[in-house]
Amino acid sequence: MRLRIFTEPQQGASYATLRQVATTAEALGFDAFFRSDHLMKMGPGDGLPGPTDSWATLAGLAAETSRIRLGTLVTAATFRLPGPLAITVAQVDEMSGGRVEFGIGTGWFEAEHRAYGVPFPPLKERFDRLEEQLAIITGLWETPVGNTFSFDGSYYALTDSPALPKPVQRPRPPILVGGEGPRRTPRVAAMFADEYNTAFVTPEETSAAYGRVRDACTAVGRDAATLVYSAAQTVCCGRTAAEVARRAAAIGEEVAELEASGLAGSPAQIVDKLGRFASVGASRVYLQVLDLHDLDHLELIAAEVMPQVR
Repeated sequence: MRLRIFTEPQQGASYATLRQVATTAEALGFDAFFRSDHLMKMGPGDGLPGPTDSWATLAGLAAETSRIRLGTLVTAATFRLPGPLAITVAQVDEMSGGRVEFGIGTGWFEAEHRAYGVPFPPLKERFDRLEEQLAIITGLWETPVGNTFSFDGSYYALTDSPALPKPVQRPRPPILVGGEGPRRTPRVAAMFADEYNTAFVTPEETSAAYGRVRDACTAVGRDAATLVYSAAQTVCCGRTAAEVARRAAAIGEEVAELEASGLAGSPAQIVDKLGRFASVGASRVYLQVLDLHDLDHLELIAAEVMPQVR
C-alpha cells in the first residue's frame, strides 16, 4: 500500500506552508502530495490567509520538488473550461517532469460558487458537464501531434483545436475519479479513470463502492483490474493517548469520532485499520492532514506506519 498526503488548504494555509508540507512529505518518502480544490473554508475558523489556487500551487511545487507525485483530490469541473484546463495540467506535468495526477469531479460546495460568482448548475447537469470535460481533456491530450481535435457536445464545442501542448506522461497523466454515488460516478470512473477513490467512508462502504465500479467496468467492456482503487481518510496518529488527543483537539475533532470515521490512534491501530482497507482492495490511501504546521505528525507516520504497510 502506498501512503499519500492530502491537504485542505482552503481551511487556512499559505503557499509557503503547503511548500513546507510537500517538501517534508517528499523527504520522508510519501508517495504523493495532493490538495483539495476549494475557494472557501468550511466549518469553524477564519480560513486566513484565504484560498490558494490548486493548479498555481502545484505549478510552484513542480519546480520545488523532484520525486513526489502531485495532484488534486479533486479539481472542480465547475471552476474551469476544459480546453484551458487541459493546457494548464499539461504544462504542470511538463514542469514536474511527468509527476502530475489529475483528479476531477463535478464540484459540490454551493456556497463557494455563490461567494465567487461561479455558476452552480443542478447535479445532473454537473455530471453531464463532467463527462464532456473528460472526453475533451483526454481527447486533446491523446490526439497525435500534427492532428486536430474537434468536439460538439451539449455544453462545450471545440473546432479544429491543435490539441497542444502535450503532457509529458503519455498518452496522458493518470485520471482520478472519486465519490460513492451509485450510478453516474461508477460509470464515469469506468469510462475515463485510471484510479477510483472513496473518501471518508468505512471499509465496508468502500468495498461496496468498489463493487459498483467493477460492475460498471463490466458494463462498458473494461477489465476492472486496470483501475487503481484508493481511499482517503483523516489521520490523527500519536505514540500515546495524550498525543492523539492533543492532535485531535488541534483540528477540532473528538478522538472517538476519528477512531470511528477515520484513522486515529497509535501507529499500530492505524496500521490495523489500513489493513482493513487493503483487504477490500485499496492499494493507495490518502492521509488527510489538517494541521499543516505539525510536521512531527508526518515524521511519526513515516517512521512507524509507512514501513508496516509497504
